[in-house]
Formats: sequence, structure tokens, C-alpha cells
Amino acid sequence: MFMSTQTSDEDVYRLLRPYVASWFKTKYGEFTEPQKLAIPLVKAGRNVLISSPTGTGKTLAAFLGILDELFKIGGESGGLQDNVYAVYVSPLRALNNDMRRNLLEPLKEIREAASRGGYAIPDVRVAVRTSDTSSYEKQKMLRNPPHILITTPESLAISLVAPRFREKLSRVRWVIVDEIHDLASSKRGAHLMLSIERLEHLVESLGNPPIQRIGLSATIAPLEVVAEFLGGYDREGRPRRVEIVDARFSKPIDIRVIVPDVDIIRDPPDQVNEAIYRKLAELVREHRTTLVFTNTRSATERVVFKLKKTMSRGAMVGMDSIEAHHSSISRDLRLNVEERLKMGDLRVVVSSTSLELGIDIGYIDLVALLGSPKSTTRLLQRVGRAGHHISQVSKGRVIVVDRDDLVECAVLAKNAMDRFIDSVRIPEKPLDVLAQHIVGLSIEKKWGIEEAYRLVKRAYNYRNLTMEEFMNVLRYLAGKQELEYEGVYSKIWLDEDEGTFGRKKKARMIYQMNSGVIPDESKMLVITTHGKYVGNLEEEFVEILEHGDIFVLGGRTFKFLRSEGLRVYVEPADGARPTVPSWFSEMLPLSFDSALKVGRFRRLLADTVRRGDIGGARRMLIEDYRLQDRAADAIIDYVREQLLYAGEVPGDDLILVEYFYDDMWHIVFHTLYGRRVNDAISRAYAAKLSGEVIEPVKVSVTDNGFTLSYDSPRAPSGDLIARIIEGVGPENIRSILEKTISNTELMKRRFRHVAERSFMILKRYRGYEKSPERLQLNAQHLLRILLEEYPNIPPIRETYREILEDYMDIKNAVKVLEWVRSGKVKVKIIGPLEYPSPMAHSIVVKSFSDVVLMEDRRKILKMLYEKIQSIIAGKTR
Repeated sequence: MFMSTQTSDEDVYRLLRPYVASWFKTKYGEFTEPQKLAIPLVKAGRNVLISSPTGTGKTLAAFLGILDELFKIGGESGGLQDNVYAVYVSPLRALNNDMRRNLLEPLKEIREAASRGGYAIPDVRVAVRTSDTSSYEKQKMLRNPPHILITTPESLAISLVAPRFREKLSRVRWVIVDEIHDLASSKRGAHLMLSIERLEHLVESLGNPPIQRIGLSATIAPLEVVAEFLGGYDREGRPRRVEIVDARFSKPIDIRVIVPDVDIIRDPPDQVNEAIYRKLAELVREHRTTLVFTNTRSATERVVFKLKKTMSRGAMVGMDSIEAHHSSISRDLRLNVEERLKMGDLRVVVSSTSLELGIDIGYIDLVALLGSPKSTTRLLQRVGRAGHHISQVSKGRVIVVDRDDLVECAVLAKNAMDRFIDSVRIPEKPLDVLAQHIVGLSIEKKWGIEEAYRLVKRAYNYRNLTMEEFMNVLRYLAGKQELEYEGVYSKIWLDEDEGTFGRKKKARMIYQMNSGVIPDESKMLVITTHGKYVGNLEEEFVEILEHGDIFVLGGRTFKFLRSEGLRVYVEPADGARPTVPSWFSEMLPLSFDSALKVGRFRRLLADTVRRGDIGGARRMLIEDYRLQDRAADAIIDYVREQLLYAGEVPGDDLILVEYFYDDMWHIVFHTLYGRRVNDAISRAYAAKLSGEVIEPVKVSVTDNGFTLSYDSPRAPSGDLIARIIEGVGPENIRSILEKTISNTELMKRRFRHVAERSFMILKRYRGYEKSPERLQLNAQHLLRILLEEYPNIPPIRETYREILEDYMDIKNAVKVLEWVRSGKVKVKIIGPLEYPSPMAHSIVVKSFSDVVLMEDRRKILKMLYEKIQSIIAGKTR
């Protein structure tokens, strides 16, 4: 249920204890919109989802009512007992330390205000319990438990099986889930919601009232779905009622797209590069503090280096006042950067995704984005870091680097200003997380199968779980597949006749030492076939490689042959064209919802240009999309060139397919549906094409389309391409993809993660810890056996599900295939072309060059642009 009824400040003050109201009035003066709406709901004991930008006081909106109630219990109802009353869960340990500081200060000040008014209030204890918490601190919590426990999803799950601390959780009244937008979209969210249902069961089994749930979220949609995720389901399977405080647009925003002061297609690459940094330096100069977002960790380091160089020339900003912040930097360094930014000692911080969440970094004047953030939601979340108070404008500037980037960013910025938000993607029925929690349940007591099944189904992620799926996980954990000879032992006992299950002897130790859902990523050694070490690669990069792929490492090109454990075997491929850019695994994919908006924009603009209404197109871009004149002209030229050369502009209702020859045959599919959808469709089409031409097919995927390349005398044709498209439909894409990915690096890596999460492979056992390499070797060995003998065992099924649904987007891929089949989306095939069409250039270039140096990419784009211009000039003479 949405809450939009306006409440006055005085109405809210009347709900609070006099000393709490007095403290708030003195410190803040007035309530923000989310606070006015949320505090009465919290005080009334309702479940609440609060969605509002950074700096709108949503944390205090949740906690003020809870603190007020704790003072009431402590001062007027017999005193606070030695139990945990409120659990605050955050995805980031850094946020937890922030939260403790942010609670202790108000508690101290409220106590002083109460004392001045002659009130005696209880001492409300606050403590953090994470993997960093020492054994000594945990022992202290048993003797003197915190009334407010601050923790992470992983530590909460472990706390539920710690026998003595579990007792302290049995009277919990409130659970606050912070950054729920981040948790909901990953397996950590499923992990947390199962823990909350288990906690709810514990509390209710002792006759205590249901837990009040409060979710805090930045900009997210659809709110009704996120509210259902937060609330879960009651014993009858009905969604628990959750009130929604929608204050997502309570802060003013100002977002604009900026083109550097050069011709981004015709000018030399080094000039374009210089212009980008000049523009960024200019923005930094005009503002007190600037937060710069890039889309990859490697780009973050590169931008810091070049920005320091650019800004030190005119002594504009000291080199020590520009810093990087990303996940590969040590925790101490990150904390130092956050603290210096908060203290005002830094002018610029450059980050990839690590500062998107609500870590307190103080006042930010401007958020600058280098390139597309890939979703409207992410754009709003990033820009929301600017203007840290509700009355201050969140100011964002997006600097674009090429014409596709310009089109995409123009659409995202317009969507943001129009308050369009992408839909969150919540994992459905992750079986590895379920396996962990079944082991956790078994430690608590002997369970009836039906009782445990009903409990699991109360969590949103598992609402559609079938009894058959649940039983399969139970049987797997009970060792029914008899894999002891491979070192996989049962973790629970299962009596199907009696309908019960329970724990095995070592279950508690296994659970406490191995639970959690965040995979350990490791560096992989790259070795030639002659045994020479040539460098390291990230695991997430290796998982996208296929046999024969060419990549760049240390300035040289290598061909990927195979991997064993954490070793990658290659052979030199000097002079060969890279097929996989080294940044690709880090790149954020364009969301499906935003991709459809980009496709619609292309279609509408193409229709306007095709009618000859250039003035109308220009007005639309300048007035509606707030673009500079030259940016508008660049987009119009782009569309005109595409129409003149190819006759069609691909959009949301048209898939354009073109093919050309350059050393090998390339078929380009303009599918404007984002990389996750394109990844799924491209692999299925590649499997069909390979069967037709009896040659291996290389796949190169972008957000705007994909390229299928093969080396064969047999040229593509309209009939061949039509057969491929007709051969892949909504009914068979999943089976084609499962067959296609079963022998890939992606399957190998993801299976290891799933096997660890589902306790098939134990990282830690009896005081011994396996190395990542040993874990990977064990996983690869098991994968071969299971695919052959037990292809439907839950860890195999979950690996397929994770790849197809979370890594790719098979759900929306099926939707696109349905649109094609029904004719809602048309397909047009053209070729053979002498050169790829203008809108194919960025798709083709992705497969042509390693873009660590953007100059390489721009050189090829410029060359292709010049070729097309000469052909268009010939046509129009």
C-alpha cells in the first residue's frame, strides 16, 4: 500500500516522547518528507518500505520511532531486558560502522535532552557483529547483549545457529534492512530473507509478536515487488502487508549530457581524449567536491592518473587531492579516502561502483559520469550522491565518448528527469542458498519436511518453490546420490517415511565455517604451453573466454587454449586481432528496460529524419533532451548516415541483420535489448549457425547487438540467416543454451561457486583451508562426473539457472523471441555489404580491438566512418 497522506511536523512530534521531540526539533528543525510519512507508520507497528534518495533522512525515519519505543519500554514498562530488540542489516561492513557512530551520537544527545527535562531513560546498547568481530567481543555480547544489533546478511545467518546468542535474538521486535535495492537483486537478498523467516519462526514459536520489518532503499522499482520481497508471506501464504513510503523524487535533480569540445568522430583520437579530460578538469574547477564515476576498476585508475596530469599543469588542484576508490583497493586505503572526503580534504574522488551505496562521504557538489551508467536507476543512484541534503539539488553531468554513448546517455538522462526507473531483477529459487539454509535449519532441531517447506516458501525468492524441488535439495544434502567416493558426504539425515530431517554430527562446524554467498574471486596464472609465466587474469575475465579467443595481456596478444584449476594455458598470437577486450568482464550491462527506451528513441528520431523534418528532430533533442547544439547535430547526422547507407535504423520494433566479409564472414544482429539478453540470443543463434556451416562460430556481444563470425567459403545469405532465426524460439532456447554452455569456462567457474555455496565442496573443514586452486580443480573434476551421471542434481540445475537467469537474461530473451515470432518485432536482412553500416561500427569494433587504449578504438571507428562517407557521397552525387 502506498503512503502519500501528508502529515504535519506537529502531528509527528505528538507521537514521540517529549525529550525525543525536543532533541529532534533543536537539532534538525523540521522533518523531511520520508520522515513525516514513515515515523507514524513505524510507531504504529507497521511493516514499511521507505524509498528515497541519499540525504533525505530515511535512516533516521526508521530509527527514531524505534528509539522512542525502546525508551518507552525501558522507562515505562519495566526496563530493557538483556535481549536484542532491533536488528539492522546492511550489505556493507563499512556502512555498519557508520551506522553505529550515527546511532551513538543521537543516543548521547537524547539522553542529555532527557536529563535536562528531568526524565530518566535507559541505556540503549548498540553493537556491531560481523566477520571482523573478535571472539572476545562476541563473548561480551553474550554477557551484555546489544539492544540494537548491527550486522550483515552473512553474520545474521551464523548468529541463528550460535546456541547461546540465538536465545538473545528470540525477542527481536524490529528488523531494518538497509540498501534493500542492492540486496534484492542478488543471492545475498535470498540468503537474508530466508534468515529473517527463520528468525520470525524463532520469535513466534516462543509466543512473541511478529517482527516489524523496515526496508530502506534508494531509487528502485517496482516498489510493490520490493515491498513483497521485504514482507514475505504469512502462514497462509498471503503477502504480509507492507506500507510504501514513496519519496524517490523528493530531492530536485539536474542531469545533463555533455559532449567534449571536439568532433568525437572526425578529430584524431588523442585530441578527443585530451578534450574529455579538459572538460572533466573544467567541471572539477567549477565545484568544491566532485565524485567521478567510471564503469570499470581499470578505468578508475586510468582516469585518476590522467586527471592528476591534466590538473597539475595549471596547478589547479593538488595531486594529493585526487584519489581513487574501488573494490580492488585495500580496505584501509578505502576508509582513508572516505574519511578525507568527509573532512573536505579531497577535491576529487574517482570510483567505479564502490561508492554507489550509502556510505557517508559528506558533502558532494557534483557527480560526473564518464560514459553511460547503463541504467536509469544507476544514473539516479549515482547522481543522488550529490547535494547531501534534501533541499540541495543533486547535480550530475555525463561526459560522453562516442555517438552510441551520446544516444544512450541522452535517453537515460531524459528518463531520469522524467522519473522512469528500471525494474529490479530478483533471483528466483536459488537452490544453493536453499541448501545452506536447510543445513542451518537442521542444526536448530529435528524438522518435519512439510513444516520446513512451508517456512522456506514464506521468503519471496522461494514463493514458487515446488515440493519436488525442495525434496531434491533434501535428498542431495542427505547423500542420496552416493558421492562419498568423490569426497562429497551427507550434511543432514533424511527419513522420507517419517517425513523428517535433522543434522549430522559435523553440520554446525561446516555451516559456521562455510556459509555465505559471496564467491571468493582469485587471480589466475597465465602460462604458455612451454611453461613460461606471462601474467595474471581475473577469474571473471577467464569465465567469458572460449577456446581460440585472442586477448591482450601486458601489451602482447595470446590465444586461450584451456584452464586447469587457477591456471590458464595460452600460446603467443603476435599480430592476431583480439577477440575479447580485456575490460569486457568488468563492463556493466545496459538494463533491458533502458535498452527498450533507447530503441524507441532511435525509431522515433529515424521516423522524423526520414520525413525530412530535421528542424523538428533538432528541436526535440535540444528542448526535450537538453542537449547542446553540436550534440543534437551529431545524433541527427548519425541517423541520416545510417538511413543513407543501410536504408533502415534498428529500433525497438526492428532487428536489422547485416553481413560483410573481412578476413572472415561477419553477421551483425542489431538487437537493442541490452547485453544480458543479447548474450543469451547470440549463443543460441551461434549454435544453430555452427550446425549449418560446420565451422566454429565466434560470438561478440554488446548492448546494441552482437556479431557472429566464422571462417568458411560458404557465404551467409538471407535464407541461411532466416533459418537460424526460425530455429531458435521461446520453446527451445533454454535447452539449446544449456547444451551450449555445459562445456564452457563460464560453467566451470560458476559451478565452483554454486558447489561451495551448497556445501558440495568445503573451503574450510577441521581447521584446514583449501586453496582456491584446489577448490577449482575439485569442482572441475566433480562437474565432469555430475554432467555425465547426475545432470539433474541441484548444484548442476542451479548453475544453469544462475547463468541463464542472473548472468544472462533468458526471461526477456524469451520475450524478444515471442515478439519476433508474432511479428511485433520485424527482422530485415541486408548484405553482403562492403563495410558494416554506421550503427554496426561500435558492435564490430568491440570484436576488433582491445579497448584498454581508447585511441585504438577511435582510430578504427574513424577509418570506418571515412569509408562510409565516401560511399554515401557516391550515392548522393
